[in-house]
Amino acid sequence: MRRIAILGSTGSIGCQALDIIRALSNKFQVIGLAGGENLRLLEKQINEFQPVMFYCSGEPDFSYKGKFLPMEQMACQPEVDLVIIATSGKAGLGPALAALRAGKTVALANKEVLVMAGEIIIQEAKCHRAQILPVDSEHSAIWQCLRGEQSKPRRVFLTASGGPFYHFSQSQLSGVTVEQALCHPIWKMGNKVTIDSATLMNKGLEVIEAHWLFDIPFEEIEILIHPQCIVHSIVEFVDGSVKAQFSFPDMRLPIQYALCYPERLPNSKLPRLDLSEMRSLSFEPVDQSRFPCLRLALNAGRQGGTYPAVLCAADEVAVNLFLSHQIAFLDIAPLIGDALEQHQGISKPTLDEILQADVWAREYVERLFIRHPPFIPLPSRERLGEGG
Repeated sequence: MRRIAILGSTGSIGCQALDIIRALSNKFQVIGLAGGENLRLLEKQINEFQPVMFYCSGEPDFSYKGKFLPMEQMACQPEVDLVIIATSGKAGLGPALAALRAGKTVALANKEVLVMAGEIIIQEAKCHRAQILPVDSEHSAIWQCLRGEQSKPRRVFLTASGGPFYHFSQSQLSGVTVEQALCHPIWKMGNKVTIDSATLMNKGLEVIEAHWLFDIPFEEIEILIHPQCIVHSIVEFVDGSVKAQFSFPDMRLPIQYALCYPERLPNSKLPRLDLSEMRSLSFEPVDQSRFPCLRLALNAGRQGGTYPAVLCAADEVAVNLFLSHQIAFLDIAPLIGDALEQHQGISKPTLDEILQADVWAREYVERLFIRHPPFIPLPSRERLGEGG
């Protein structure tokens, strides 16, 4: 049996990973569970799966005989075979590094880990011969398309639903509410990821992830709007052949692929795609001019260094301000853009310098909002356009 620690077990990905483990209970044993502030759900999971280790961000108000261990310690315990990093934000960075340095297999569902510190993460994985298995549906699709290929791809295409507002006018976007932004037309995700999907920031972060995961130059990664969410990524090879991975839009599919790799196992709980019911599949180039968060992410990824860490931190603060009804939907991108413009980047940062950039960006955006509530963009120059 594969022994698993799930960091972020009470979040969307963590809960769906446990669904897979329930369905394939003869294959997996849950060794560790780490949750956030949802103590009731964590307690329920602990009672069901009886892990030997657990963690929560607050003081646990329930008793359990298992060890209470911080996530970084849990990730490198000798009895753990595979660590699922399903936390959000920079909370996954330390545990991911600890797991890789211990030679563990890491199923990575946290975007910020690779976006913030991709070069360090990949170097540690190579140094310690540890595997990183992508869990995002788009990266899982690329991974599946590349399996068995000896040649590098010519291009890869990440598909995007476009979110709920892709065809909104600027005036419509100015009136978007939190409730509207949290209603993704296809996927069910956590609040932060759902807002990032609505701004297309999510897709920019995925491009940076793909760059590090598959060693693909940014100019060879493209984005296609694909509203049906059936084709999760496309890979084009030098001879003109094209591979695509099709499946029902359900995160449990890429989660199971990562957990069971290199096997594919039957699971009656997972949805099946009926090709005979599909009338059309449509694709169109992404219009970056209408979604400046995407441009900001791509520019930050190309600049590299500490800029991606600033991008992630500024985005997290801005999205939280929007979710708490303190800024408008269209204020998110200018806040992030201002932080990136003011940041003094470091080209080859250490981990400490990356974390310092994260702290700087959070404080900068918070101070900017406090000084100018609600935030009003100051486009004296094309802050959200070209750059980097």
